[in-house]
Amino acid sequence: ILFKDITPVLGDAAAFSAALDALVAYAAPRGVTRVVGVEARGFILGAALAARMNLGFVPARKPGKLPAEVDRVTYALEYGSDGLELHVGSFAAGERVLVVDDVIATGGTAAAAISLAERQGAVVAGAAFLIELAFLGGRARLPPATDVFAVLTF
Repeated sequence: ILFKDITPVLGDAAAFSAALDALVAYAAPRGVTRVVGVEARGFILGAALAARMNLGFVPARKPGKLPAEVDRVTYALEYGSDGLELHVGSFAAGERVLVVDDVIATGGTAAAAISLAERQGAVVAGAAFLIELAFLGGRARLPPATDVFAVLTF
């Protein structure tokens, strides 16, 4: 298991702003109306991006943490399984969303978030990450039509 620490980027105002600028440049031409942030570090990037773009933010949470009726998907991890949930009715039919997380590694979490958004009628305009660990092949686990962007690729 490889972990990448994004806290130095978050703790440096110029670096964090530059990362958000790159995410805005990617998201703006895609007609996005909401940002889906994946728990937990995707909340940091996704909420900041949504605020900067004056968009709504939707949290994709681990099971059991959302208070209203949820839609859930379970997915395999390299070390077990996990799940993600969205509130039922998070999107209007055809709404264009951007899925955001800190890192795409093997792609399971991102694929689950995309699946949930699409199941609720959203159109996933793209998936954006601060870091892509390309050697783990995560893009290949996402639906083929998914446009993927990473600020940094290793």
